Parts: sequence; structure tokens; C-alpha cells
Amino acid sequence: MVYAGFWKRFAAAWIDCLVTVPIWMIFGHIYADLYLDEFVTSVLAEGVTDPDSITEEVNYRYGVGQVYVMLISLAGAWIYYSVFESSKKQGTLGKLAVGIKVTDLNGNRIGFGRASGRYFGKYISATIIGIGYLMAAFTKRKQGLHDLMAGCLVVRQDAATPDSNESREDRTAD
Repeated sequence: MVYAGFWKRFAAAWIDCLVTVPIWMIFGHIYADLYLDEFVTSVLAEGVTDPDSITEEVNYRYGVGQVYVMLISLAGAWIYYSVFESSKKQGTLGKLAVGIKVTDLNGNRIGFGRASGRYFGKYISATIIGIGYLMAAFTKRKQGLHDLMAGCLVVRQDAATPDSNESREDRTAD
């Protein structure tokens, strides 16, 4: 198998951001527009007339709305990464664009559960100042912390599969 190097993985992550962030932003704006229009109307309908009280109530409701948008965005990202990485293609749109895929330690396709574990492991990789991601540049099989935790590899798409007769030589590709 030919392991995907740090920079190829980095490029895939940026492509995924270019795909997903606009979707979440559009969703957030639509939700906020619909929700904000009802803020002031509902506060006034409740008989609140003091400007400070109106501002306080609207800010509270806006904060609650932001939490909803964040939770829905996190759920959307989880589904995006987990579904794509456990699919027949074995990678997100970004990974497919740069020619890499996610496998288990034997080169097989991973299931949704393992893909979910890998996704949530990325929060740990990011929380420790990104060191979990940087590990992919220095570990033997180019694994980030989240890959190690989930028992996954990121390899070139054209790498030997478990069923092929090609050499299973461990190599690194950037």
C-alpha cells in the first residue's frame, strides 16, 4: 500500500472545507433569516416594550439559534465524512479529488461506525493544538492520531487492494 502523505491529506481537507463550509453558511443564513424575523415579532407579541428587555430577549434567542445552527452543522459534517469515507469510494470529495482513500489496517473498506470514530477522533487531534494531525507527517504509516485511534490508514486510491495480486509493499506518497 502507498500511504498518503501529510500534504496530500492537507489538500484534501482544504477541498472538503471549500465544499462544506459554503453549504453550512447558506444553511445558517437561511435559518437565521427565518428565525430572526420571528424574534422581534414574538418578543413584541409577548407584550415586552422596554428596549433593553427586547434587546436582551432577542440576544438570548439569537444565541439559542446559533447553538442550533452549530449542532446541525456538526451533525452534517459527521454525516458527510462518515458516509463518504465508509462508502464504496472510501473518501470524501476532497480525498477523491487528490486520489486518496480511507481503509482499515488491512486495506479494506471501513464501516460507518469506524468512520464515525475516526471523525470524532479528529476533535481530539485538533484539540491538542493540531498535533494529532501533524502526526501524519511523522508516523511510519502516515497516520494521524484519529487514524491510530480508529485503526485506519489513508492510502492512494490506486494502491493495492487486499484482493489484488499486486505487491503490498509499504511505501509513502506525498
